[in-house]
Amino acid sequence: MPISLPLKSPADHACVLIAAQSGRSLAAAARRAGYLPLVADMFGDMDTLETAAAYRPLSGRFGTGIRESSVLPVLESLAASVASSPIGVVLGSGFEASPAVIDAIDRRFGVIGASAAAVRQLKDPVSLAALLERLHVPHPKIRLKKVSRPAGLLQKRKGGSGGGHIRPASPDHLPRGFYLQKRVGGRSVSVAFLADGESAVTLATTDQWTSPSRRAPWRYGGAIEPGNLAQETASEVEAAILGIVRSTGLRGLASADIMVDGQRWWMLEINPRPGATMDVLDRRARPLFQQHIDACRGVLNTPEPAPRGASGTKIVYARRTVPVVPTIDWPTFVMDRPQPNSTIRAGAPICTVAAVAPNTSTVRSLLDQRESEALGLLYNGRPGEGIVRAA
Repeated sequence: MPISLPLKSPADHACVLIAAQSGRSLAAAARRAGYLPLVADMFGDMDTLETAAAYRPLSGRFGTGIRESSVLPVLESLAASVASSPIGVVLGSGFEASPAVIDAIDRRFGVIGASAAAVRQLKDPVSLAALLERLHVPHPKIRLKKVSRPAGLLQKRKGGSGGGHIRPASPDHLPRGFYLQKRVGGRSVSVAFLADGESAVTLATTDQWTSPSRRAPWRYGGAIEPGNLAQETASEVEAAILGIVRSTGLRGLASADIMVDGQRWWMLEINPRPGATMDVLDRRARPLFQQHIDACRGVLNTPEPAPRGASGTKIVYARRTVPVVPTIDWPTFVMDRPQPNSTIRAGAPICTVAAVAPNTSTVRSLLDQRESEALGLLYNGRPGEGIVRAA
């Protein structure tokens, strides 16, 4: 079943533009908060179209980003499709490498979220590393040039998202637009927070994991709340986040991805936008989308107690190419449902499955089971028979 609480009536509320690689979770969160979402994304999934008050497609490649030339005309078209002017634009993933596009969107419509300057500082590996060094925040060292002995180094795309761009470093070769980062061990944890440009409050912690394939060994897999983070480490991370917010003027809902190994931890990156855990976290009494807007307006609400039990989502990736997606009666726990007759290439995301249960171990088991059901429905027309050779 879906994680978010029932939607509020949007009758008395405003339209808001949403642009992202996948805009479904933001659109659902906007509806829950009472807004009419005007959505532009790269997928046009069935539930995105059901949730959006208006929709337009964006071009680009998942994990690499949105084609910059397509964004402003699409947003203009969406804004023209409604009688009243949208209150602004909320951006999801896909713009990390394009602060100039964020700036152009902000000038035309107003961005409800991180400024182009904050994104530029936080998503450029050199400036982020310098900032973390100045704030004495532990982080893996980076290199910008190829090395002959790359053992222990990862190759990452500047401004990439979703983890599909990460590879082991190759000797004497570094593609344009990539950098090297020292590999650190441990558990992947994400700390979601709200910022007003001067201060920050922690919203939640999630445990995260990868869904490795041969071509993408660090591809994002999913997340569960609550995450497992010792209080001492949590306090240190919160202090680091506060320093980052004050140094960059970051606003809105964002997250800090860290690696934890016992009492040691490293800051890997800051995601200066609502992220992949939107569905997991938006089960509090106060809608998360509204909290994002409030923070951007300079209002930080007192954090609510964590909801009882655990919640999680998992990305289901195509194990082999699906030339024509059949018409499927998807279970209610499936989100980002692909359009019938569309094509899904091997390694691309198919959908997202969700689960809520009394504890994290049960949630993880349910997510694995529901992934199998979704794959079975897609490949064989029967639930639970979809585990096939990985891409």
